[in-house]
Amino acid sequence: MVGFFPDNLKIFLLFFLDVGLVSIFFYLITTLLQERRAQRMVRGLLFLIILYLLCDRILELTLISFFLQQLILICSLSMGVVFQSDFRRFLEQIGKGEINVLWQSDNIIPKGDTIIDEIVEAVKELSQNRTGALIVIETFNTVEERVFLSPGVQLNAEITKELLQSIFQTKTLLHDGAVFIRGSEIVSASVILPLSEKSASKRLGTRHRAAMGITELVENCVCVVVSEETGSISLGEKGVLNRPLTSTKLKELLEEKLNVSQDTEVVTGVTRISRQLGFTGWNFITGLFKRKKSKEKNYYNQLPKPKNKN
Repeated sequence: MVGFFPDNLKIFLLFFLDVGLVSIFFYLITTLLQERRAQRMVRGLLFLIILYLLCDRILELTLISFFLQQLILICSLSMGVVFQSDFRRFLEQIGKGEINVLWQSDNIIPKGDTIIDEIVEAVKELSQNRTGALIVIETFNTVEERVFLSPGVQLNAEITKELLQSIFQTKTLLHDGAVFIRGSEIVSASVILPLSEKSASKRLGTRHRAAMGITELVENCVCVVVSEETGSISLGEKGVLNRPLTSTKLKELLEEKLNVSQDTEVVTGVTRISRQLGFTGWNFITGLFKRKKSKEKNYYNQLPKPKNKN
């Protein structure tokens, strides 16, 4: 019995040291990922790993440990595909030995309202020049690119008004089709969208029908259209076109849609499991402290109050 406790103490210390190091490593990874969605997914994956270690090393539950191990592998692979640009940047900086650069703030990448400003300014210029444009913007959920008739050409480029204007110039190879925007990146260009089957005005061209079609199939996106004939600006959502719009009104609508979506983001497919587990684990931990505080409060409330000696 004397030798039993030190051995168990050593095992527990090594276990918590292992978990601590993994947590620190995951924290450093979250500092590299600039999207809130990606950070929540990493926290969810960390929760899965901790749960796996608990079931495998301490509880010795073979079946559930095997299931968690496979789930961790699938989630890791899916995250590697979705956020390949971030991980590629991470590996490149490590290979160059520039570790400190990884956590330096990048002021070049537009954030928040700046992204909307870049889009609106580009649309305004395109409208004035009567250059046709079609821009699909992901809002509160991940748009599965398989809904597109053609995924187009992958860009993974920063959003700038100059780049958007250049893409839609008629002399460029990428102008025919739509631009797909996710977060702070232009994911792809020359995307072919499905057309709406609804009866629409004859004045509406292919771009407008495509905006209606994609927003009919996918609720978690909006579509900005610039007419090549009139230069009018439209915003498609849930199969309905809001038109004509001024650049000021377009900015207001995009701010409303995109800012609200930041707090209601959900990830589809396998990545949703990781995020939901991350929320569940965090709520479970905070719930323990809340229940503990409430029990202490009830306990003190049940104690007899001192009588007033007056």
